[in-house]
Amino acid sequence: MRIAVDATCWHNKRGYGRHARALLRALVYLDNENRYTLFLDSAEPAEPAPDGCEIRLVAASVPAAQAASSSGRRSLADMWNMSRALSSSEFDLLLFPTIYSFVPTFGRARKLVMVHDVIAETFPRLTTPKLSARVFWNIKSALGRIQADALITVSNFSRETIIGKFGIDPSRVFVVGEAADPVFRRLEHPEPTAAIRQTGIDTGRRIVAYLGGFSPHKNLEALVTAFSGIATRPEFADVQLVMVGDTKGDVFHTYFGTIADQVNSLNVAQRVIFTGYLKDEDVVALLNLASVLVLPSLMEGFGLPAVEAAACGCPVIATKASPLPELLPGGIFINSCAPEIEEAVVAVLSSEELRGRMRASLLAAANRLTWDQAARQMLEVIRSVSRA
Repeated sequence: MRIAVDATCWHNKRGYGRHARALLRALVYLDNENRYTLFLDSAEPAEPAPDGCEIRLVAASVPAAQAASSSGRRSLADMWNMSRALSSSEFDLLLFPTIYSFVPTFGRARKLVMVHDVIAETFPRLTTPKLSARVFWNIKSALGRIQADALITVSNFSRETIIGKFGIDPSRVFVVGEAADPVFRRLEHPEPTAAIRQTGIDTGRRIVAYLGGFSPHKNLEALVTAFSGIATRPEFADVQLVMVGDTKGDVFHTYFGTIADQVNSLNVAQRVIFTGYLKDEDVVALLNLASVLVLPSLMEGFGLPAVEAAACGCPVIATKASPLPELLPGGIFINSCAPEIEEAVVAVLSSEELRGRMRASLLAAANRLTWDQAARQMLEVIRSVSRA
């Protein structure tokens, strides 16, 4: 088959882009039956595309990775150009690695659309505060679900929420998992990188880490409140909260300013470090040095930062509203309120024996998740839809 892929999220540094790059590399490497054409709308330097596939550039006034933001939308001309390219009769199947960049298409090709989660529909004002952007998102999302011959999501948890939220026939919704990139691993003798030193992190002190965006649904106000309580206790006088993620220029809705103001108002500014974006090798070093990672989101479709932390042997505290209790046995899973976060962090920081048990269990769980496995799941969906 000739398979066309909407790869316009390729340049996104965060979840959608990372997911698409890892999955497509593994899929193209594994699949020697079909031919892949990746459609990009930006020629800016980025991670290289997989060997063995064709790359086509569709001109856009603003790349989708920027235009399809929480407060904006792509121009009709840009959407039409991409739709026309993907609708070419030469293709047998179209793959959208995320509904975030979906455009309606026309023609005989079967369509696979990935819906990572229902966070935007469950917490609309927290993810897309502008009414016009919410309306546009809902229209685009509905069209994607209608046009899709099959919907694909990243976990059983997400599959159940998609079926329940939209009333979709379960036989149309498939699961293709995720995994940590192999760069995330346990280091025998972790040392701070130059970038970590430049942030002001004192690696001689205990680190409570957060990794991800600063969108409101990430529930970081509860994390900061919990940390402010921990910071008052003498036995935790050395503990610092390190928050890794873009602090400016994020196309997703961010409330970094709100979190920074809260840190100041609670008088913990000397104990909280915002690193900004860090490269993978810096994050790996940090997770190896950290005492615990906390992911307190109101909901996660997968929760990749927690899996990356587990692959580095870092104890994990994460939201129950996710597939993580199933994916990462050995973690601590909480209702995302400040008292539960504080209680869990105190328990982990207070017990070396508990941290050791968590580390061993989480490493084993993370190692069971691979992109090769995800690519095999995707290839089975492709075969199933092509036979239908």
